[in-house]
Amino acid sequence: MANDIVARFFGGPPLWVLVRLVLLSILVGVILAALGFDPWNIVYSLRRMVQAVWDMGFDAVILLWRYFLLGAVLVIPAWFVVRLIKAPSGRR
Repeated sequence: MANDIVARFFGGPPLWVLVRLVLLSILVGVILAALGFDPWNIVYSLRRMVQAVWDMGFDAVILLWRYFLLGAVLVIPAWFVVRLIKAPSGRR
């Protein structure tokens, strides 16, 4: 019973889920590093990104759209999960 609850919470066997999360984190880290983000100084990285977008002119719209999609891939599911967690369960 307890194993079923844990597996249901994680969405599968906990060890396998952790392995997938580690691999996904590495992949996202590589992508963000390729875009020039620095994990130790996010504010500077964001400022540098905005400056680069400003300097590029009309190509900035395309780049901004790509940044939006990149962020949305992480932000929208995270928001959805938080909403599910905070949703009333209906039990009293």
